[in-house]
Amino acid sequence: MTLRIRISWPAGHTTATLEETPTSKALAGALPISSTARTWGEEVYFDTPVSVPVEDDACQVVEPGTVAFWTNGDALALPYGPTPISRGGECRLASPCNLLGALDGDPRILATVRDGDPIRVELVAGR
Repeated sequence: MTLRIRISWPAGHTTATLEETPTSKALAGALPISSTARTWGEEVYFDTPVSVPVEDDACQVVEPGTVAFWTNGDALALPYGPTPISRGGECRLASPCNLLGALDGDPRILATVRDGDPIRVELVAGR
């Protein structure tokens, strides 16, 4: 079973497809979420009311557009390019994060998110 979520902010929106994992199930149970976007290099992240442990397949270096959960900050992390700790052009997260899925479209849409923007995450109907 997969879940689809919609992520919206003042300048745009995108959708993502999430795999069934303990973290994605916890996130789905907390939706909808309204939060405040933060940016860190070419990554958008924001607080959630979800708190989960690190999963066995957690990764620190991921592909652009990965939907990750940063367990140290109880936050969704959406990298679309290099962060301040990246080596070269990689997407390097602050620490190993749980992998939930991927954005459905071009992850560069996240470049329109500004630090401090309101951001909302909700389930997409008709899975």
